[in-house]
Amino acid sequence: MSTRVQWLGHSCLWIETDGLKLLVDPFLSGNPKAAADPDQLNPDYIFVSHGHGDHVGDTIMIAKKCGATVICNYEISQWLEERGVKAHGMQHGGGFGFPFGRVKLTLAFHGSALPDGSNGGNPCGFHWFFKDGAKVYDAADTGLFGDMALIGEEGVDLAFLPIGDNYTMGPDDALRAVRLIKPAAVVPIHYGTFGLIEQDAAEWARQVAARTASRPKVLQPGEWLDVRP
Repeated sequence: MSTRVQWLGHSCLWIETDGLKLLVDPFLSGNPKAAADPDQLNPDYIFVSHGHGDHVGDTIMIAKKCGATVICNYEISQWLEERGVKAHGMQHGGGFGFPFGRVKLTLAFHGSALPDGSNGGNPCGFHWFFKDGAKVYDAADTGLFGDMALIGEEGVDLAFLPIGDNYTMGPDDALRAVRLIKPAAVVPIHYGTFGLIEQDAAEWARQVAARTASRPKVLQPGEWLDVRP
């Protein structure tokens, strides 16, 4: 089975690969544009990029319900384990092989305080190397940084980049990020959920198509995309 991704709104992704199900930053309860019911999801793994409530979201409830392992930075893994959740802690630049393939934690420039004010360590993105050869990069919440070019050197078939501005990169910096990463395809995330991060994703996609060699794709919440069409 080839790797495919479903955007569930905001920064939440559902990935199916090699018979396994991955859930990323499951902000579903309280998300006005969520395309899934957290009670109905049964992932094998959950990824949490940082400690903010719109990314931790329903992690604890879902993980306890289905026994999923949460992959995140070390500080968040400790916080989750104290709450009865099975977690695998990592740190930036480190990678590890799992049944679905290998994942590497990347830099992200953002905050990471957990919902109760605990230390959430440093925020991260994820670079997946799936068993079918697909390479996916989720920048998560971040500003632009030059080392995105190094991520691109490892190969990216599909990138997910925030464009909402205010808390993350806006459209202009996200366009610059595309030029650095050079993904085959790119999808905008972390926009439109609330008024403060409203953006014209279609116009951004037009700029990407006109000014880079990457193929932009604007997804609607709930829409699927094959990593290697």
